[in-house]
Amino acid sequence: MLVYCANMEIRRTPHRWTLTPKQAVALQRRLAGEVELRPAPVPDRVVGLDCAFLEGRILGAAVVWDVIDGSVVETRVASAPLRFPYVPGLLSFREVPVLLTLLRRLVTPVQGILCDGQGIAHPRRLGLASHLGLIAGLPAVGCAKSRLCGSHDAMPAKRGRAVPLVDHGERIGSVLCTRDAAKPVYVSPGHLADHDSSVAWVLAMGAGYRLPEPTRLADRLVAAEKRRRSERRSPTRR
Repeated sequence: MLVYCANMEIRRTPHRWTLTPKQAVALQRRLAGEVELRPAPVPDRVVGLDCAFLEGRILGAAVVWDVIDGSVVETRVASAPLRFPYVPGLLSFREVPVLLTLLRRLVTPVQGILCDGQGIAHPRRLGLASHLGLIAGLPAVGCAKSRLCGSHDAMPAKRGRAVPLVDHGERIGSVLCTRDAAKPVYVSPGHLADHDSSVAWVLAMGAGYRLPEPTRLADRLVAAEKRRRSERRSPTRR
């Protein structure tokens, strides 16, 4: 079943979220078989997503980025109770519910999703971007600051240079330099995108920083929301 939104058709979540870690791992293995990799042009508008945690709640931020104009079109924040424990490799079960809330609230049409996290560069090939892309039915790409699994050759720290990220002989992503002399980022297709497309997305959405603008700004937005809520809960000291 689909949920009709202003800009996309989001499937009602095809599974429940009240799972044990063991059940979540089994579900990841099954859903990974539904991920489709294919060329995806750089979208005109993309939504960047990021999350933070505060006192038993998860906060989410969305920034709709106009790739052509290089500008912010829309921002949203949301929060939800945190219902899944921290388990390495199961991040999406903590974050996807609030990110779906954000996607459903957008009024600006978008053609893709950019996540601060992994796509198929995941031990079971179902990271945050893959899980979210499957449910949203949109091309999705993951761009992470650190590596979850896999290995790669050395690469020069020069913008635009990339080498494959490989796990057990399978290419699962790209290690990409987005800024001269900066640490690389780990880029992987989530769903309805391929390796070359994912790299092209991240490079097209840069603005001189290590991270692409949609997720960099989403990170700043959710951090500001976390500070605001923290200050509101803490009594002012006089």
